[in-house]
Amino acid sequence: MEIKFLGGAREVGRAAVAVKTSKAQILLDYGVMLNHTPGFPMHIPPKEVDAIIATHSHLDHSGAIPIFHISEPKRVYGTRLNLGLTSLLIKDFIHLSSYYLPFEYIELNSMIRSHVSVNYEEEATVGDIKFRLLNSGHLPGGSSVLVEAEGRRLLYTSDFNTIETRLLRGAVFDYGELDAVIIESTYASEDHTERRALEEKFIDEVTDVVESGGTVLVPAFSVGRAQEIACVLAAHHFEHSVVIDGMAREASRIIMNHLEFVKDPRLFMDAIHMVGWINDWRERKKVAKKPSVIIAPAGMLKGGPASYYIQTVGKKSRNAVFLVGYQIPGTPGRELMETGRCVIDGKVRKIKAKVGFFDFSSHCGAKELKDTVKKLKGKPTVYTIHGANGNCQKFAKWIKEEVGFEAFAPNPGDTFVI
Repeated sequence: MEIKFLGGAREVGRAAVAVKTSKAQILLDYGVMLNHTPGFPMHIPPKEVDAIIATHSHLDHSGAIPIFHISEPKRVYGTRLNLGLTSLLIKDFIHLSSYYLPFEYIELNSMIRSHVSVNYEEEATVGDIKFRLLNSGHLPGGSSVLVEAEGRRLLYTSDFNTIETRLLRGAVFDYGELDAVIIESTYASEDHTERRALEEKFIDEVTDVVESGGTVLVPAFSVGRAQEIACVLAAHHFEHSVVIDGMAREASRIIMNHLEFVKDPRLFMDAIHMVGWINDWRERKKVAKKPSVIIAPAGMLKGGPASYYIQTVGKKSRNAVFLVGYQIPGTPGRELMETGRCVIDGKVRKIKAKVGFFDFSSHCGAKELKDTVKKLKGKPTVYTIHGANGNCQKFAKWIKEEVGFEAFAPNPGDTFVI
């Protein structure tokens, strides 16, 4: 079995791995790098690809899959929920970036028609390659992939989280004996705050602001994070007004139709019934001025309703802006975190509202990544990907020195034989 790293190696973004045997070739993800202009993985001729496995809906893993539907349809495997969420995000991506993309809605529709739904733990076959999807604990409907071919067993973790959250169960751990592992390294050098303590601090601070007459803006990713924040507020019986806006509404609707993928369907539905849905500009203007919690994309303040709300919420010191996800360097969210400044009314201004960061990550922290590697069975060779600032190299070095497995931090284009 041959593996080739087409993207996501020593970087975060454009994740793509080709797995080839004597009879078939599949792709594990084919995402984009979300810069000013989208960056794509290395090219691979579509006619040489038999199928694509889409692990989850984030665009850095799924955003370039429609490329394989320009000349002919290709089978795309994933969970039913993942298809719905991926389609939603790629549709929005085409809407915002179509000038830079080599595909349009017609290719997205072909991708949707070519989708093959696979449940967790169900075995599927492409040529002589067998694979199973396992719950990754990262996003609703998201998966890790266990690939078997040529007498070899390969685990591709994709993005994963072994910690239970209010929204999702932790990742499935029982992989059996493995020959190779491709593992993410996003947080290989830092730990996350313990979840329960994080939730309590968040609830305390949100309650303080709202009970003092302020408005809390929570910029959140449409898929996963927005719903988790709603579930956290519902689980703690938050009694004040909460609203949800933008694409997070449609993502929530899609998840409501696939409740088997969330940890606690009752809590999820309680959260959905608790929040008000913003449907027009009048409601938007009204809610920005009253004591409430507003959950709105984009999570890094790069567009979306959140960039509208901050114009109002950011001007008053009794209000707050609580960031709940990773902020990529160069984004307005990162700028706000580091300098306290943001663009308001067309000018860069100091935000008067309180600014806070709560690390509601959907990735493993360093401790969980290391524990995962220590628990691996067999003598697998480990490939560390999906990490910036040298994290892939640092993690590979730690695996070699502390666990004793062969470990590599591949470069884009590197090929290995298992």
